[in-house]
Amino acid sequence: MAVYLCHQFPDMHEHAAVVLAAEPGRVLLDRSALHPGGGGQVSDTGWIEHAGGIVPITGVESDDEVVWHLLGAPVELSGEVLVRVDADRRSRVAQLHTDSHILNAIVFERFPGTLVTGAQINDDGTGRMDFDLTEIDNDVLRSLDTDVNDIIRREVEVRSIYVAAVEADATSGLVRSLSVAPPPTPDGQLRVIEIDGIDRQACGGTHLANTGASRPFRIMKVESKGKRNRRIRFVLD
Repeated sequence: MAVYLCHQFPDMHEHAAVVLAAEPGRVLLDRSALHPGGGGQVSDTGWIEHAGGIVPITGVESDDEVVWHLLGAPVELSGEVLVRVDADRRSRVAQLHTDSHILNAIVFERFPGTLVTGAQINDDGTGRMDFDLTEIDNDVLRSLDTDVNDIIRREVEVRSIYVAAVEADATSGLVRSLSVAPPPTPDGQLRVIEIDGIDRQACGGTHLANTGASRPFRIMKVESKGKRNRRIRFVLD
């Protein structure tokens, strides 16, 4: 997991950059505040202002650890450009991702040791989380949005820190995915999101600085996906 510019400066939505490589419809930049996505979270989108006009950035993809910005037109860019992040889209995703951490923390506390088996954070304000849960009434899970909204209203601070990956391995509950964990940085650090007094877990996504910045959270549906998997679908109201 790289140390992204959006991790260091989460409120940076516009900056200059230099084109390092280009092909029709995609470009490699020397710096970018767009989050590349991953772990169930969609990538950021935005715009590039260049000498010939403005072209949309429709997504970000990695190719052999090289991060390309996908463009909405088959242009081939060069030189200096101005990068703009779609701040509204980023905000929706960050709200939903932060709320999903709150939900995860509540499930982990109420049903000790429960791990996440899958997640999806979309740009339209909807998402889902899958949990390794058995013999839990779906109505109980549907009611958890009340607790999530209580934490949103409490305006709890959210921050990111870095810990040694070896420390993370030895800390119970820091990594809660059943199948995959965020990769460490090149120097062996793991990014951890802390929601003060609520949650502490490894994550490479984008988040709010305070839970109070989120719109209300609503669980739409709970589904049983196999004997050991519950899917909780949710939305920002």
